[in-house]
Order: sequence, then structure tokens, then C-alpha cells
Amino acid sequence: MAGLLCAALLLLSSCGRTQTFSALAANSSLPPAGESEATAAPASSTTETGKTAEETQGEEELLRKQEEQEGPPEFARRSTRSLKVTQKLLTAQKKRKGAAKKVSAKAEARIKQPSRPPPQCPPLGLESLRVKDAQLRASSFKRRGLGPHRGRLNIQSGVEDGDIYDGAWCARHRDKNQWLEVDARRLTRFTGVVLQGRNSIWSWDVVHSYKVQFSNDTLVWRPSMNGSQEAVYEGNQDAETPVLALFNTSTVARYIRINPQTWYQNGSDGDICLRAEVLGCALPDPKDVWQTEPTLMDDQLDFRHHNYKEMRKLMKSVNEECPDITRIYSIGKSHGGLKLYVMEISDNPGKHELGEPEFRYVAGMHRNEVLGRELLLNLMQYLCREFKRGDQRVVRLVQETRIHLLPSMNPDGYETAFKKGSELAGWALGRYSYEGIDMNHNFADLNSVMWTAMELETDRSKLINHYFPIPEQYTSEDAFVASETRAVISWMQDIPFVLGANLHGGEVVVTYPFDMTRDWAPREHTPTPDDSFFRWLAAAYASTNQVMSDPDRRPCHNKDFLRNNNIINGAAWHNVPGSMNDFSYLHTNCFEITVELSCDKFPHASELPLEWRNNRESLLVFMEQVHRGIKGVIRDRESGEGIAGAVIKVEEIDHHIRSVADGDFWRLLNPGEYQLTVTAEGYMPSSRTCWVRYDQHPTVCDFHLTRIPKRRLKGVPPKGRGLPKDPQLRLRQLRLRKLRSSTKNINQRRAAAAARPRGVRRGEGGRA
Repeated sequence: MAGLLCAALLLLSSCGRTQTFSALAANSSLPPAGESEATAAPASSTTETGKTAEETQGEEELLRKQEEQEGPPEFARRSTRSLKVTQKLLTAQKKRKGAAKKVSAKAEARIKQPSRPPPQCPPLGLESLRVKDAQLRASSFKRRGLGPHRGRLNIQSGVEDGDIYDGAWCARHRDKNQWLEVDARRLTRFTGVVLQGRNSIWSWDVVHSYKVQFSNDTLVWRPSMNGSQEAVYEGNQDAETPVLALFNTSTVARYIRINPQTWYQNGSDGDICLRAEVLGCALPDPKDVWQTEPTLMDDQLDFRHHNYKEMRKLMKSVNEECPDITRIYSIGKSHGGLKLYVMEISDNPGKHELGEPEFRYVAGMHRNEVLGRELLLNLMQYLCREFKRGDQRVVRLVQETRIHLLPSMNPDGYETAFKKGSELAGWALGRYSYEGIDMNHNFADLNSVMWTAMELETDRSKLINHYFPIPEQYTSEDAFVASETRAVISWMQDIPFVLGANLHGGEVVVTYPFDMTRDWAPREHTPTPDDSFFRWLAAAYASTNQVMSDPDRRPCHNKDFLRNNNIINGAAWHNVPGSMNDFSYLHTNCFEITVELSCDKFPHASELPLEWRNNRESLLVFMEQVHRGIKGVIRDRESGEGIAGAVIKVEEIDHHIRSVADGDFWRLLNPGEYQLTVTAEGYMPSSRTCWVRYDQHPTVCDFHLTRIPKRRLKGVPPKGRGLPKDPQLRLRQLRLRKLRSSTKNINQRRAAAAARPRGVRRGEGGRA
């Protein structure tokens, strides 16, 4: 009987541990709390099983994925072997003793239904700035730039060491009596701490171990205990990797102190410096019996982080809920073979309608900047449900606009950050593609092509200022271009987008082109010819965003954008060659901006409803800006057919656009009077004056062009008739012919490489 109970309890304990891993993976982005040790091991340390924390975490993620398919894997694995043996023993015991039958039945029931522990507490909000500067105190600090307000997880320092925006809290003294204190402002059940070293390009400062104390009044402090001894938690071995310590027993208090015990010491240069996040669940105030938690939004949306499988499932559910206005399509695959899914929302999905502008949002270019991904998934659900409900604003937007939402441009490495979780992903983990490419520097550098042409060409009338062809070296077999970037470029060329935005994270600001400085300076204001309208676009988002429009908010890291009303020229912030914004402006008709959504790149799931509230109106308002300016159709006067590729010039704005396949065009402009001139190959130019009003409806300006009579000019060879007279169009046509010729040669080499034996490496396919 004793042996039977031991076998049943052993099986029970193994199943219970497996369920703990899966439950935490499903309910929280944080790893489970230690059950027997108060000291949290760093990422490189070994666990009780002799495995590293990375290996253990990898196994837990594998268990979670398997569980999604077929239930808890360890339970399924053991149940096929151990349960059969146990059941045989139970049957034999049932025949001998009735008492054993009751015990065995209870044990078997517990095995099949293991208990699920509660999820871990979320962060208080040091990183997301929900914890205000006034809530942070310290025993001492070296200077203002290293004060307690800088002791926030993932905070970034300024360029100069010693400026007012340094990269951590650093104590003035180097002893074990130093501390960083957080006031939760109400009773809180504290469950853990996440620690980081100092962010600095000049100094190396990390805390190796620390203690934690709690208080309700800041007068009496009690330590975090490990049994009968004061617990000492392991800190950092490097400055950037976040290390989590979960308390053996959660403690209810208002104040918490982090008390460093050992730190990196390099002679006299080692300082006590740290960045931190505190995990805790706020408790209701017993003095206020009527206290209730505020309801942030009435939108019933799926507020959680979605991995690739869950993202695809949510998009499918939206499509099934609103099949008449939605369509899911793929623009290509990532390096790892994951499809780049787009949700189209329109009253006529799958078709470009004459006079209806195309709009796009792109998120997940940097895979650890995850808020944009979740906001676009929320936006899909919101537009679908509000359209069904009859919200006139949404109905008008869907009927008059073809909307494209790409929630994950870089899906491969999102999983890398997702596995670590919101607090442990760090600042840079997962930023790059699987091949180590920063996609926002991976588009063709057309700025240099433009500025070089301007320096070499003395006759400005021969310069092109729109539809710059992609340089030949960018389309070559040896070009180091991400497959995701190529897919997006093809997408841009296939669909005539008018307006778009790509969503990032880590700051709270809106940037607009150009993103690249002309002389490769670190930062320099570099405006486009449409600078005034780009500033309008940026202000439209920033002024309606609840965080950006708050005049009392503090800077996220090392740059105060409040003085610029939270908008800035991209190149004036930092130089970004090969950006998506600049490429879009110079190669297509589309105007695009970048929105930095939040200080925290990877907000905790509990903060997603608030982030949706902060950005919902901005997302809608920005989409509505696609209807500003002028739109029209360019037709042949005799046949009435649309003319594709006609050039639309706006007087005094040195940037032209082109009509699309059916002859329709959209020119985004601020209110005012404009002189437009339209030229097309084989047609006489046509000009007219168009007024742009202040309302959100475009001014309609149609053009009917007259064909030039066909005649053979003396001295002009037959081939010359294929080139337009307009010097800008002529230069573009010549460059396009050269590009087609080089592309043909590349494709021929690719075809030859594909015919070789398997051992020979093939050139990368895909469209540039």
C-alpha cells in the first residue's frame, strides 16, 4: 500500500510541475517563481537539474507549444506509460482491499486534474513611466543625471557621459548601505524584481548581488527572507541583460528598497549603478469600501500578446466575423518561411476602385518593438465590429478607403523576444532579422542617388525628383537584402499606396522624412519638398495621442521631444540611410511617417488596454488624412480611357507623382491654391488651378489630355519615338531600360544556377 501511494504521488508531482510551466507560459510573460530558493539565478547560472536557465526556458517554451497542440506534453508522455502501470496496480489493490480503492481513486483524480497556480504580478511601471519620478528615492546619487528617476529598466543614456540623461541610478557612496526605493502609493503584494546594469558607452557598472527590504511607513523595514536568513539575490554579470529575481514569499507593503551588496569594482572606477523594474499586484484600499477598479475602455478586444500562430488565428476570426469587408493575403515569406500576412479592410476587398485611395500601416519591422503589432490586431477587430454596429465614422472610412494592415513585417524574431517576455527581452534582443539585418536601414538608398545627380547635373530641368529607380547594385545577386524587405518593396510596387505609417517603439514621437542627412552628419534637419504637409501628418497623429499631447509627461530616455510638439524631422533626430520612409517617398507616390508609440518597447499585457486607449483616436485620425489634398482621373480626350504613368506636377513643390493603372491619382497637399500641370508621353501638357479646402474631403481635379499628332520628324531615328520629350521622363525611361536589362541578365544567371546540381548554391530569387 505504501509503495502504491509513493508511485501515485511521484506521478502527481511530475505532472504538477509540467502544468506549472504551461500555466505560466499561457498566463504571463514571466517565468515561474522559485518554490524552494529565494535567490534568483542569473541567465547564465545553472538550475537544480544542472541545466542553464536558457536551456530550461527553452524546454518550457517547447512544452507550451506542444501543449497547444495536444495538451501538457509531460503528462501525455508519462500517461501512456506510468498510468498503465498505475492502473494495473490499482486494479490488483481493488480486488484485495476496499480502502485502497478510495485512496487510489483520489490520487488518480488529482493526477488528471493538476492544480494551476495564479499568474505572476505585472510590473509596477518603472519602465513604462506609470511610476512617476516622485515615487523614486535613493540613499544618495552622484549627480542629477544619475538620480533615482533614472533607475528605470531599459532607460537609455545620452551620448555624452555626465549629461542630465544618464543611463541608471548611481549611488554617490560605495558601501552596502546604499538603496533605491520605490513608493507604490498603496498596499501592494510584491513578488519580484528585475535588475539591469548601467547603460553607458563610457562606463561599465553593474550590481552583482543585492538584498530587498519592505516597509509601510519608511521607518520600520523588514527584509526579504530565505528561511531564517536574509535573502541575497543574484544581480547582473553584464550591463544590458535583465535578470529576474522572484521572492520565495510575496510580501504586502507600500514601499520596497533594493539594497546592493556587491558590484563590479575596477579599482576606484566601479560605481553602484542599476536600472530596475518591480513586480507587484496592487491591493484594494481597506479604508475605501466603495473603491472599484476603473474601466479603461468599453472596446471588448483581445488585449494580450499574440505569437505567430495566435496572430494568424485572430486575423482569421476577424475575417470570418466580417467576410464582406475583409480579406487576408500574403505578400511573401520571411527568411524562416513564415508568411507576411496582411489584413485588407474595404467595402470591395481584393480590388482597386477608381478614385479610392490605398492606405497602409506596417508594424513589427523591429521584432522586439511589439506594441504596433498588438495595436494593428486591435484595429482590425475594432473596425470590423464598429462597421457592423453602424458607426458612421468607421463606415465612411471603410467605404471610401482601401486599408491594408501588416502587423508583423519581421515575424521570425518576434518569437525570440516573445519567449523572453516583456521585462526580460531587453532593449535590443530581437531588433534585427534572423540574418542580423536592421530592416529600417535595408531599403535602397535613393537619397544618395538623388543628391549625387543634383551635384553632377547643371541643368535642373533634367533632374528627376520622383520614382527613382532602384540602383542596380541593390538588385544584384550579391546584395545583402532581407527577404522581408524585398517582399515589402514588391508590395509597394504592386499597390498604389497614397499614405502610410510604420509603427515602432522605444520613444514617444512621430518622425517624418527625410530620415537620412545629406552629408552623413549624425543629425541635421533635412526636409523634403513636401515638408509642410509631412509636419501636418506628424502633428495629426501626435496631437490626438493621449500621451504625446500631455504637456506634463517626462521624456522617455535622453531626448525631450515636447519642445517640438512631439514631432521631428527624422534626420534631425539621427541619421538613418536606407529607411522605409525615404524609399517610399522617392520610389512611389506614398507619403510615409514613423510613429514611436511608447517608452517601453515591450509593454506588459496588463498595459495593452491603456495603450489602445492612448492610440485609438490617433490611428483613426491619421487614416483620415489620406483624403486631404487633390484627387482626379487623367483620361484620353478622345477615347475617355485612363492614362497610366502621367506625371502630375505642382508648381513650387519640386516633387511629382504619377497616375496609376486606371489613370487616377492622389496628391496630398495642405489647404491652399495650387497650379497643377499634367504631362504624359504622346500627349500635350495640360494645366489648371485647383483649390484645397480645410474639410476632410479631397478636391476633385480631372484632366483630359489631347494626343500629339503622329508624324516623323527629320533626323530622328525610329527608336527615338519610344522616348518622351520631357527630359525628366526621358531620363527615367533610359534608367528603367537599363534596369530591365540588368535584371534580365540576373534572372538568366539565376536560372542557370537553378539548373546546376544541388551542391551548388543558388542565387537569391525574388523581386527587388
